[in-house]
Amino acid sequence: MRMLLPKLPRWAKTPLRRTRNIIKALSHYRKGRYCPVCGKSSRRFKPFGRAVREDAQCAHCGALERHRFVWLFFQKNTNIFDDKPKKILHVAPEPCFESIFKDRLGSNYLTADLFNPRAMIKMDICDIQYPDRSFDVIYCSHVLEHVLDDKRAMRELFRVLNSNGWAILNVPISSEKTFEDPLIVDPKERLKAFGQEDHVRHYGPDYVERLRDSGFTVEITKVADLASSDDAVRMGLTQASGEIYYCTK
Repeated sequence: MRMLLPKLPRWAKTPLRRTRNIIKALSHYRKGRYCPVCGKSSRRFKPFGRAVREDAQCAHCGALERHRFVWLFFQKNTNIFDDKPKKILHVAPEPCFESIFKDRLGSNYLTADLFNPRAMIKMDICDIQYPDRSFDVIYCSHVLEHVLDDKRAMRELFRVLNSNGWAILNVPISSEKTFEDPLIVDPKERLKAFGQEDHVRHYGPDYVERLRDSGFTVEITKVADLASSDDAVRMGLTQASGEIYYCTK
């Protein structure tokens, strides 16, 4: 249809475009995949990524594999939605979560980002302008691989976390051992070295030791810990979902 439309007269294009759009919409409403974030079903998820991953992104809310996984964790393994007051810091807020959190968590929910104007406050997580033990919950996902001094950022996140609080500090694990080189500053060279122009390292499984060296006690959760194989397929929880790093003091 894409090749046919330009050749048709204008009066014929509109109904064909409408038909095409209806067919596309219906394809997303067939069952087969389920997104726990927005609670909607679809025939399959959309492709996503620089190296394209098929069946990756929810067509309704935009949640990716890692978002669907951590949402299950929020619901099953945390007290985030127990209606008890708690101060929550969400660093680099993901659009698929932001409106839900604002609605369910109310005025105690704070979003922060160094560059994104949509965030409630501008924050450098290497120099957090809040007192010690300010937050009961911190959620910071796929951020630290962008931060030059990630160990300082981890110490800051540890400092502002309440003694009885918890944090989820997730990163992509893409190497057998963490690799970084502060001399690589050119975006093209970073793309070659780290897979993305604004990444400054590849993390390996030794990431957990960095968290522990910063003072955190860390529990690691994998997809198989939360979902059966059938549920994992239905919710698109693949290797790209990564692991969850649940941190306490």
